Amino acid sequence: MAWTLGKLAELVNGQVKGDESVAIDSVATLADAVKGQISFLTSTKYKPFLATTQASAVIIAAEDETPANLLIVENPHAAYAKVAQELYPRTVIDPGIHPTATVHDSCTIHESAHIGPNVVVEENVIIDERVSIGANSFIGRESHIGKETLIYPLVTLYHETVIGMRCIIHSNVVIGADGFGFAFDNGVWLKIPQVGKAVIGNDVEIGACSTIDRGAIGDTVIGDGVKLDNQIQIAHNVQVGDQSVIAAQSGIAGSTKIGKHFMIGGHVAVSGHLEITDNVVVTGKSTVTKSIKEPGSYSSTIPVEPSNKWRRYVGRFKRLESLSKRVAKCEEILKDKD
Repeated sequence: MAWTLGKLAELVNGQVKGDESVAIDSVATLADAVKGQISFLTSTKYKPFLATTQASAVIIAAEDETPANLLIVENPHAAYAKVAQELYPRTVIDPGIHPTATVHDSCTIHESAHIGPNVVVEENVIIDERVSIGANSFIGRESHIGKETLIYPLVTLYHETVIGMRCIIHSNVVIGADGFGFAFDNGVWLKIPQVGKAVIGNDVEIGACSTIDRGAIGDTVIGDGVKLDNQIQIAHNVQVGDQSVIAAQSGIAGSTKIGKHFMIGGHVAVSGHLEITDNVVVTGKSTVTKSIKEPGSYSSTIPVEPSNKWRRYVGRFKRLESLSKRVAKCEEILKDKD
């Protein structure tokens, strides 16, 4: 579906510099765009492409020299997201239950919902309007899926899982599996039954191969608007505040409570039983071992260095303990002299 640049400007509350009637039917990068496509600029790294882009229009924060028409907005990245949503609307899937699906008679399924091939839906599940469940997915008993949620193929929702409205759950996600709960007794690990639920808020997106464990006693709760990348582990009884974003291969250990607008980079490890306040950023490959009570950006680990430098750094680190003892001894000698 093609839009005029003027209509897109109305959508994002922007201002057009150039031809408002130009037709836009798709998006592309500044370097690869052709006639009929719109691109955007958010980083000065890509500014040189403005002079040569073949895009029909560019979403930008301020006027600049370019052969393309401009759509000037306050936040180009957010405007691009809104434009892309309109140019690439979600595919409408025909309602109904596929003949190969297995659905228990006790379920309540809205007539507008779509249940794909080989889906299994256990007893007393509630599926609201315009929900779409992809092939070979499993929905455990007593679960509830809110309206307009999209579940891709091969998703597993254990029993009593609650999914909010307008969520997107990608393939191979597992929600509501048992948390890692065991008690040690006379050399043997005893399993602790995990009797809580996994509760997912509205407008949540969960990336492929991510896992969210059910609560041990209370519930594991993912707030509204949370976005999880691929291959993320959320342990039992974790609470993630609204509008938080977590990048790939990160993990949060059990019973940690995280505030709103939490942002973490890839491969971050967050220990259990911590409390993290609102508006915290943790950079990639960091390890969080204590509670964070003040908003701001936090980091750990050392960025990559040439191997010979890294070896020297490690060698010095190993000598810190002996150096600390020598300094303490010197301080004692100086103290005695005073």
